[in-house]
Amino acid sequence: MDKIKERLAKLRAEADDAIARAEDAEKKNKKSDELEEKLDAADAKAKEATERLHQLDINYENLERQVKRLEEERDEWEKKYEEAEARYKQSKAELDDLVANMEGL
Repeated sequence: MDKIKERLAKLRAEADDAIARAEDAEKKNKKSDELEEKLDAADAKAKEATERLHQLDINYENLERQVKRLEEERDEWEKKYEEAEARYKQSKAELDDLVANMEGL
């Protein structure tokens, strides 16, 4: 009877130990699952951020091209303005000469 009680106590202790290990393993598995979910969420955020950064790079390049095109257009208009201003000054000078010649008659 004593041997059976000892054996029973030993089996209960082993069962309690096994239950404790199982509970610990379950907690660790749950923690591992939580960490995997957090990692997946972080990966998704990183992917989204990378995609947004890529889109921003594309937009930036497009804006740079537009700025360059507008600067070239501005330079053309400035050149046309300078040419028109030079023609205006030349015409004004010719008109002033013509008026001076006419007054001298």
